[in-house]
Amino acid sequence: MSAPVHHDFGERLFLVRQTPQVVGLHTIIRNKDTSREDFIFYSDRLNRLLIEEGLSHLPFIEKRVTTPTGDEYVGIEFNETKLCGVSIVRAGESMEVALREVCKAVRIGKILIQRDEETCLPKLYYAKLPKDISTRFVFLLDPMLATGGM
Repeated sequence: MSAPVHHDFGERLFLVRQTPQVVGLHTIIRNKDTSREDFIFYSDRLNRLLIEEGLSHLPFIEKRVTTPTGDEYVGIEFNETKLCGVSIVRAGESMEVALREVCKAVRIGKILIQRDEETCLPKLYYAKLPKDISTRFVFLLDPMLATGGM
């Protein structure tokens, strides 16, 4: 579904493949005539696709289970992965619901970054993160709504 991008971020940056579903969702949420209700619904749907795609890049191990019919099924499970979301205050909070819908009891941290009006550079104003964040895979929740920081 995604392909690695080899820029300054190395092989750890992935772009979501622009499937007809993804392009269709973008078309709806970018349309100035889309109602508020539809914008929220389709944005939530796109957020969930993004979270699901991100989860597919976490490490996993093979797991064998017995089905209700007694057959063996060879699947996978996450390899003791500790996960947390870090939400950029305001816009990033819109992605928290999607993360919580697919990850039980996920820890959420918050940061507030705003542009310094004098220097035009980003400035960290607030951070509340899990104490063990250095041991977790982090999903940075920032949908870049509106201007994207321009």
